[in-house]
Amino acid sequence: MSYAKTIFNSNFLEYASYVIKDRAIPDIEDGLKPVQRRILHTLFEADDGKFHKVANIVGACMKYHPHGDASIYSALVVLANKDLFIEKQGNFGNILTGDPASASRYIECRSLALAKKVLYNPDITEYIDSYDGRNREPVAFRSKIPVILIQGGEGIAVGMATKTLPHNYEEVLSAMKSCLHSEPFELYPDFPTGGLVDVSEYADGNGKVLVRAKLDTKDPKKIVIREIPFGTTTESLMNSIENAARRSKIKVSGITDYTTEKAEIEIKLARGAYTHEVVDSLYAFTDCEVSISVNLLVIKDGLPTQMTVTEVIQYYAGQIVEVLTDELKLEERGLKDKIHARTLERIFIEERIYKRIELMKTKKAVIDTVIKGFEPFAKEIKREVTEEDVERLLKIPIRRISIYDINKAKEEMQQLNDRLKKVWHHLKNIVSYAVSFLDILLEGVTDEQQRKTEIFSFDKVDVREAAQRNLSLCYDEKTGYLGHDVKTGKALFNVSSYDRILIIRRSGVYSVVDAPDKLFVDKGMLFCGLADKDEMAERVFNILYRNTKTGFAHLKRCKIEKFILDKSYELIPEGCQIMKISVKTSESVELTYKPKPRLKVLNESFIVSDYLIKGVKASGVRLSAKEVKSGKFKKLK
Repeated sequence: MSYAKTIFNSNFLEYASYVIKDRAIPDIEDGLKPVQRRILHTLFEADDGKFHKVANIVGACMKYHPHGDASIYSALVVLANKDLFIEKQGNFGNILTGDPASASRYIECRSLALAKKVLYNPDITEYIDSYDGRNREPVAFRSKIPVILIQGGEGIAVGMATKTLPHNYEEVLSAMKSCLHSEPFELYPDFPTGGLVDVSEYADGNGKVLVRAKLDTKDPKKIVIREIPFGTTTESLMNSIENAARRSKIKVSGITDYTTEKAEIEIKLARGAYTHEVVDSLYAFTDCEVSISVNLLVIKDGLPTQMTVTEVIQYYAGQIVEVLTDELKLEERGLKDKIHARTLERIFIEERIYKRIELMKTKKAVIDTVIKGFEPFAKEIKREVTEEDVERLLKIPIRRISIYDINKAKEEMQQLNDRLKKVWHHLKNIVSYAVSFLDILLEGVTDEQQRKTEIFSFDKVDVREAAQRNLSLCYDEKTGYLGHDVKTGKALFNVSSYDRILIIRRSGVYSVVDAPDKLFVDKGMLFCGLADKDEMAERVFNILYRNTKTGFAHLKRCKIEKFILDKSYELIPEGCQIMKISVKTSESVELTYKPKPRLKVLNESFIVSDYLIKGVKASGVRLSAKEVKSGKFKKLK
């Protein structure tokens, strides 16, 4: 392998790994992509309770994210519009209409209290150097709730992609509680745009869902769209309706968008069209119904891993216990440090140990004297007295010693001990503590966080069934052209652009094609009909053909049910010619033979129903061993 190829392979693998792990795929630990994590880290650093210009946050975030201000700004707007961790001020765009946010210098934001409560604890979070080594950033926040499920996310990396749908905040936390209690739970998507969702094929986060707009159909001549499907905007939805109307899929006289804080698109129907007739067409031919495929791919333990919604909830049920345990142990150490410091301070002042150092002339002698002064109180002091403890005590100003309040010190010590006992209780009952933490979060649920999308079961509309058959299929025998754009010849029947047509040509070749605009099918076409499954299952072809060598007549009866679109098939054996075709059952075949010496019977009839229906590849039955002059089908009397 050449040096250049080796370098290429190595660099490509490094690039692919970087895009997957550090750009596009969220980490399971906090459910965030790197740019989102860096934005929140910047907001936490800048947090002073006031709003910050988005431009300032973007600029500060560039210390951590080496991909330019545009990517940070767009990611911040998307994250803020999730209404989970960032409070907005100003025009952040409209997720319903698709209108963009104002420039970063005009809008402001700040982190919400929830963000710090569930994500931020630098004392138990692992930090690494930023890309230039000048700053420190978190590897991942230790989230207590599954952000990846609540706000969803999508991304495309090298060779893989992820798409996770958003779920209801309250339902996700309730599912975590159920998991902690070892109770069953179900979790389905909930979209900020509302609408209806069919979750029958959701497959626990790795299947697909059908999402529909919510339609107001009270008026027989007007349809109002009140909620739109996830992933669409009112503009894209209106464009899809206009395109469908332009292609004669639905009959619409006008569309008006009245959307403000809630979606409202009014569709006025054309003359002769009524609401109940148009609804299925809206679902079939416009974005009023969309299918969304989902793939819950995350970075777990440094590797891309596909998970289910249930597995994510189970992961976070374990993680919240782990994180809360670490926080409690951190608080326990802090409380013990404070109790130790307050105990030493009380003894140092009350027992006037500070008086013993007045005659000491060296630092070592001072430290040794103080440490020795604590020896009689060893039972009260829970740990060894260190030089650092003495240094801290020696820094106490005289003024503080003179106003030392024994009662206040005892009260503070009692509070510290009470809190320490509570921490120990929580550590012994950590699952109950985790549940109570989730209960506190659930108490803050607002009306805006209630489920917006209604779970519904509906069948996907078949576009072929919903399509209007308003195109006249014509055949011009003089030119041999068939199609709904053919304006001369004979009108056969009406079709839609989704219909399929069975054509039998004069040569005995048949094929099934989509309803053509204009297709040459030869002069003297023998048959043309809809290739509808039900019709083809019932339709029996009676084919009278003649062997061109012997002149003998044959009758073939068959059904044409299986086919490949646009592929040609032979209906009769090679060296034969079709005389007549019929699809009627109560008929007879009338044959006229060529006059020959000693041939007395020149006409003969055969009842069609006396012959078996065979496969389309089978040959026909020879009716007689006489050379036929002509033949026809005749209705039985």
